[in-house]
This record gives sequence, C-alpha cells and structure tokens, in this order.
Amino acid sequence: MTELGGFQDNVARIDLSDGEVNYESIDDEDAEKYIGARGLGVKYVFEQGPDVDPLGPDNLLAFMNGPLSGTQVTMSGRIAICTKSPLTGTVTDSHHGGWSGARLKWAGFDGLLFEGQADEPVYAFVEDGEVELRDASHLWGTGVHETRDIIEEEVEGAFGKNLSIMAIGPAGENLVRFGNIMNEDDRASGRGGTGCVAGSKNLKAVVVKSGTKMPKPADKETFMEGHQQAMQAIQESEVTAPNEGGLSMYGTNVLMNITEEMDGHPTKNGVYTSGNAYNESEADRPHDLDADRISGENVRENILVDEPTCHSCPVACKKEVEVDVMHKGEELNVRMESYEYESAWALGTNSANDDRDQIALMIDRCNDFGMDTIDTGNMLAMAMEMSEKGYVDEDVNWGDTEQMVELIEKIAHRDGDLADGLAEGAEGAAERFDAHDCRLDVKGETIAAYDPRCLKGMGIGYATSNRGACHLRGYTPAAEILGIPEKVDPYEWEGKGELTAQFQDLHAISDSFDICKFNAFAEGIEEYVTQYNGMTGLDVTEDELLEAGERIYNLERYYNNLVGFDGSDDSLPERFLEDGIHGQGASEGEYCELEEMKEEYYDHRGWVDGVVPDEKLDDLGIDIGPGTGVSAGDSGAAAPGDD
Repeated sequence: MTELGGFQDNVARIDLSDGEVNYESIDDEDAEKYIGARGLGVKYVFEQGPDVDPLGPDNLLAFMNGPLSGTQVTMSGRIAICTKSPLTGTVTDSHHGGWSGARLKWAGFDGLLFEGQADEPVYAFVEDGEVELRDASHLWGTGVHETRDIIEEEVEGAFGKNLSIMAIGPAGENLVRFGNIMNEDDRASGRGGTGCVAGSKNLKAVVVKSGTKMPKPADKETFMEGHQQAMQAIQESEVTAPNEGGLSMYGTNVLMNITEEMDGHPTKNGVYTSGNAYNESEADRPHDLDADRISGENVRENILVDEPTCHSCPVACKKEVEVDVMHKGEELNVRMESYEYESAWALGTNSANDDRDQIALMIDRCNDFGMDTIDTGNMLAMAMEMSEKGYVDEDVNWGDTEQMVELIEKIAHRDGDLADGLAEGAEGAAERFDAHDCRLDVKGETIAAYDPRCLKGMGIGYATSNRGACHLRGYTPAAEILGIPEKVDPYEWEGKGELTAQFQDLHAISDSFDICKFNAFAEGIEEYVTQYNGMTGLDVTEDELLEAGERIYNLERYYNNLVGFDGSDDSLPERFLEDGIHGQGASEGEYCELEEMKEEYYDHRGWVDGVVPDEKLDDLGIDIGPGTGVSAGDSGAAAPGDD
C-alpha cells in the first residue's frame, strides 16, 4: 500500500464477465516509479500481457487519475484511460478534461480497472468508495448526449455539480476502431479507440457521483510555494494568462491562422502545406479555401456563446458555440463544445472545407456518436482522395459538407461497404481498398494538424509516438511556433530528435500527475517538482522526476516492442518524405528528413533500431516482462522474443 499524499490508495478491479468487484491498494514502489494516471495505468495494462486481443476479454481498460488530480493544483481535472488500442495494436493512453478525474478521486478512487466482457450492456456507478454494475440495455444504441440525460435522471444527480458521466455512443458499440469515450459536455478521450474497447466489453458508461473532497497536501508549505509559483507563471504567460493569453481568448484554435501563414497546415489530405498553396495550385477547385473562416478569432467574434472550464483551471480554453445550419433541407440549431483546432482542421481544410458552421455540426455529430474527430476527419479526406483516384465506386467530393455529415453517421453505424471500411481506420481502409498512398497515419493512427514538411519536430514526434501519429506525446510546436521554452527553427531537423524526446518525457510526467499539458506553456520542471513533493510528501529532485518520465516512455516502447513493433514502424506517410510531395509557399521544397532525425533520436534514447535494450530497462529499474532480448551492443535489433 502507499501512504503518499494525493492518493486514495484504492483501485477497483471490475470483472465484467462475472460482475465481481475487488478493491486493492497501490504498491508504494509503483507509485514512486510510475507516478500515477498514465504511468500506473500503462503498468497495469502491461501486466495484463502485451499479446492480448484488444477486443477480447483479457484486454484491460483502465480509468486512472494521478496524485495531483482533483487537487488545488491548476488544470488538475484530467483523467487517463489506458488500454491496448484496437486501432494501432500499441499500448495507448487517452485523456480528457472536465471534472470526472477529480470526482473519481473525490469518490475514493485512484483507478478503475475493467476486464472481461459483460453478457449484456452495463454501466458502472461509482460513489463513496464503491462500484456497482447496473443494467444499461435501455441505453444501448443511444447517443452520448441522450445517454447522459437518462443516467442523470436515474441516479438523481446534478450533472456538472456532483455528477460526471463518461459514456460511449453508437461508434463504440459498433466497434469503430477510433470510437472514443465522451465525458460531460463534449470532452473526449479521443485517440486510440478507447470507446471501441468499452464497446467490446458491453460497458456503456462510467458514472461518478461525489461531493468536493480535495486531497490535502502532505507538506503544505512546500505545496503552497510551488502552487503560487505555478499560478504566477500561468498569469504571466502570453499563452495562458486568463482572459488575455491566446489560449484563453481563442482556445486551441488560436493556431489555425498561425500554421496557415507559415505553410505548416496540411490541406487536401496533406497534398498541400496550406490553403493558400491549394488555392494557387488547384485549377478545378470548387472555391478558394480560407482558413481564417474557421479560426479561433472568427469563432470568438461570430458564434461563441460560453467559455466553460475544467476543475481548477483559470485558463478556460474551451469555446462553446451555437450555430443554425441547414442539413437535408432542415434547419438545425447546434450548441456544442469544443470548437478545437484539430477538429476544425481535420473536418475543415484537410477535407477542402472551410464552412465554419457545418464543421460545428460535424463535431457535434462525432461527439454524440462517440468517435474521434481527428481520425474521422482524416478518414473523410482519405475517402475523398480514394474516390478521386478511383479506388472506391462511391463519389465522395472534396468539401461537400452534406456528404460529410452523412458519411459521419454511416461510419458510426458501419452502414455500407465504404463506411465499414473507413470504420477500420486508415490502415484497415488502405488494406481493404488497396489505397495505401491515400493514408496519413503512423501505426494506424492518423496525423494531427501540423505538417512535418514545415514543423520537423512533429515529423519525428509522429514517427516515435508510442500510440501512433500524435502531436500530444511530445508537443514540439511549443518550441517551433510559440518559442516555449525557447524558439527553434521549425525547418531545421538537427536537434529535433533530442528535443522531441525531452518533450515526450515531460509530457509523460504531466499525464501521470494527471494535469493538463497546457500548463507546460507556462510551468516547467521546477514547478512540477515542488507541487509534486508538496502533495505527496516525497523529496524527489528534478533529475529524478525527469527519469520517471523517461521510465514511463520506455515502458510503453518496451510494451510495443513485445507486441512486435520496432524502428521500421517509426515511419511517416510517403508524401511527407524526400520522394513524396515537397512543401509549398514558405515551405517551398521542404520535406521531412526522418531517417536523420531517427538516428539522432535513437542515439539520445539509447535504443537499438527502435527497440529498448535490456541494459536500458535495467538502468531505469523496469523489472517486469521478459525483456526484449536486445543488447545495447547489437548492431541491429532482433525481433522481440527471438533468441
């Protein structure tokens, strides 16, 4: 057991096959080595076995908070959902904000571990240190928003006051590989298919009811010193300053015009590096693309109606909008959050679409069906390119918003051959339609709104992310665009391997606390250490905390190595490389020097061709599993499991 501050020392292990719930403590050594949330969650998933079927009963679905979740720490309303991804086959962790992470802590838990498969749909009800499984047959087939309303009435809770609901929609039920888990007002554990795993287990929702019971720091003086320092940094940052900073004023979509102007904004399924380049090159385009129409500035000026926030967050980056749109001759009123940068890009300019209000409708539909907006938008763009090239019989036209809305619904329900293929994700769709040149993914997960021909750090970041192409494993645009912690040239590849690894380790720490990554726009390792020590009562150094982040990242890579992934899987879509499509505009002639960055990255990591050598595992104190069988002295990586 652990007596560290910030922990409840209580994890529920729920076997959905027989309905049995057991409660267990957290090993003290594990709490110190893997911190919590993402780190501990991945360890639990690892112990279940890397060879499990992602959609089988043996896969673990872990809902985890961290030692700083639900505390006075700013931006501490996050929760990690860890599992083996049905989209990529890798270990994955996906986080969402709001209040559910805090409420799970306040309800007496550090985590919920779901295994097995229920015979009929169920939801888990969590209150006062206990978990109860309840029938959810009447909820199966309903959207996330209706599910939330029905459950709120059933449990006699007050949504947004003492009740949090994390639920799947039809996409998860129908095993769409990028089905997600939605929390409260449209907050998503979006990437990696966590909702698909829940659907395979017949788990419709996790419902948490609690009052506000914030943990007290073990060392109040140290904690308050770190907390005050962190608050000052957040208030003084040009990015996070409440009601002044770019993130607070415009949300994540503050980046739309910035990346467009630097020609680092993938457009038309990544063929172009900006909408301007598209306009100059596409002779048969239906109309000019204007990224400003879907930017944070435009949203704030025209359709913003509220700015809700998460537990203990002064930044309030969530932008709630309201629009009236026409669909199939019917006028629809849509009020939703959040009009995010990634969602607006994926469903917008990457699909040759700049209809601001229709994008709001699409995001709302994705949220209600419970599927990742980034993957969904990428799959729509992939369908458009496949149609253009004749890989599929259906006509899917670039920027046709009515078609896009209809196809979103069809994907969620696997309605028709095209939608069924798209529901398998980029890799599955490419296999089915023999369209590998149209896919924009790494390890099965599609890219985000940063073009690696311009932002070279994102190139190596996508390639080496442990959960597939992901901007949030190591957010190098902080340095390449925002100059945090210092400005680096986005077009320069040298040094990006080491920079990416440093961001990856830092984010592994914040994801394990679990606090929002956006605090890293203001805070650094000094603030992290002081608040962590104050809350837990530990006395770790900055180097020791950074080593914990490195340990977590290596544990994930080790898991993937045992599944069968190595350096050959640390790849990028061909169109971003030297023999692909070079950049345009300010990115004229640029491509991503991936192999050079991989060599630098592996050297910094101490990996052998993308595999963690056993000596590295020993150095980091990772003592679970069989080891990779690879030595640091090997010139090439043996296949995991080979003698």
